Amino acid sequence: MKDIQMNELIEQYKKCVDVIPEESIKSYRQDFFVNYTYNSTAIEGNTLTLLEQKTVLEDNIAIGGKSLREIFEVYNHKKAFDYLEKCLSENQPLSENIVKELHAILTENVMVGGVYRDYPVRISGASFTPVTGNQMFYDLKNFYADMEWKPKDNALEYASWVHAEFVKIHPFGDGNGRTARMLLNYQLMQSGLLPVQIKKEQRLTYYEALDQYATKNELEPFTKFVSEMEKIELTNYVEMSKEIKKMKKKDVSR
Repeated sequence: MKDIQMNELIEQYKKCVDVIPEESIKSYRQDFFVNYTYNSTAIEGNTLTLLEQKTVLEDNIAIGGKSLREIFEVYNHKKAFDYLEKCLSENQPLSENIVKELHAILTENVMVGGVYRDYPVRISGASFTPVTGNQMFYDLKNFYADMEWKPKDNALEYASWVHAEFVKIHPFGDGNGRTARMLLNYQLMQSGLLPVQIKKEQRLTYYEALDQYATKNELEPFTKFVSEMEKIELTNYVEMSKEIKKMKKKDVSR
């Protein structure tokens, strides 16, 4: 069933995006990115606060008392998103090479990235155990093949599947969550939608939805979760355009 509210929001967003000044969009995107980096790394246990991450990202100042690993995670997240945007600007479809490069950037100076694991892993708190060995590589092969051929008429569902299936396979020793959230946004943005952020306060709902896919092959809970995050971003732009229109009307009436 199509989400009428979502479709209406997308249409409103398409109509309003040209109304918003470039400076406002740039400011909003910067604020989004800082929050996105904070939440994506915090979900994985990074202890830098939002203000500390803002200082690292915008002022290039290291934070005393924090581990180099945590600081690199923040820097790397920015570099990975820059790479993501570069690939999108070149109209590159998501591929295995891009996935491995994103992981390598996200884990630079922390571990050897972009290399698939050859050992078993457990996901803390999860109801499933990722496969390993030949089965993992078989699942990865199918994942990349399905990415190429899977119907993309429902952009939200497709992007949600990419994230959920990648987490289920868990191909890297570490950094799978941050990579999966990058892949989610890659597919959303490639479809003309906005990138989303999953707040650390939502991680229980987030994990439960992913667990349902991994154990029961039920994608709908996670797709619904992603849809709600997308609605928030679309609504922010629509409300921004309304505020700008109000300001213009006031200026004209003076």
